[in-house]
Order: sequence, then structure tokens, then C-alpha cells
Amino acid sequence: MSGPTRKRKDGYLVPLREVQGAIKFIRGQHVVLDEDLAKLYGVETRVLVQAVKRNADRFPDDFMFQLDADEFRSLRAQADSAGRGGRRHPPHAFTEHGALMVAGVLNSPQAVEASVFVVRAFVRMRRLLATRRELAQKLGELEQRIVRHDASIAALFDAVRKLMQLPDKPGLPG
Repeated sequence: MSGPTRKRKDGYLVPLREVQGAIKFIRGQHVVLDEDLAKLYGVETRVLVQAVKRNADRFPDDFMFQLDADEFRSLRAQADSAGRGGRRHPPHAFTEHGALMVAGVLNSPQAVEASVFVVRAFVRMRRLLATRRELAQKLGELEQRIVRHDASIAALFDAVRKLMQLPDKPGLPG
């Protein structure tokens, strides 16, 4: 088994990559949907949503939002093609801070334990994105250097070709 894991309520170990797989990109943010977060925290989705509603003041818009009708239709279309679905109401999407807050309002040892893995998954995602941006920047810089030096390299090859075309002079090693 590879990577960090956590033990679920049913005793199975969940790899960190599975937690990362629950992170989706919606409205320009990395979020975890209520259904996926409920599974990670070992509770039913309705229990999670009820806890959030009871503590609505702890979930400002930058912690949680509910998908709109178009987002929900798109999500259902993806889920139906994967053989899942059946939801009637648009899910709630939780940012990293919202996912942590859910662990607090659920107040169960499993939710607290799982929240550590959720945070690690978000942090790892952020690092991967930063590395990707850094790599793209370095690649762009390298490309610019090659373009700047391309003319110099071409001139060098031209000079070498001209030297190769000079007639042999007597007395020079050939």
C-alpha cells in the first residue's frame, strides 16, 4: 500500500490519493462536495448537511456554497455517466476551511481524524499546482533564452559551414 492512509469507520484504510480524488474544481476553487466529505468523515450526507445548517454562521461563502442549477445538472450528467446519481438537491461544496469547520461541528473523533487527511490533501494539491506553475515559468524562461540565442547559434553554424567549404591549401594537414 502506498502513501499515507487513514482508517475508516468500517476498518478499511483510505489512501491520501482517494481523499485528493474527492477534491473538485468548481467556481475557481478547490472544494469537496458534501457527499464525499460525509463519506470521509464517516457520516450520512443528511447528517452532515443538518449539522452545517444548525451552525450556518460558521460557514461563510468562502467556506461553503451550494451548487446552482447549471452546476448541479452538469454534476449529475457526469455522475450518471459513471453509474452514480439519484440526488434531488444541489450539493454543498466546501473549501479547505469549510471542510475543517465541518469536522468541528460534527465533533466526532473520526471527523477530527479525517480532517487532518483532508487538509493534507488540499495542501498537497496546492503544492502540485505551485510546482506546475513554477515549471511552466522556468520552461518559458528557457524558451526565451533559446530564442534569444537562436540567432547566435545559427550564425555559429553558418561560420562552421563556411570554414568547411574553404579550399584545402597546400602544406596544411587535410
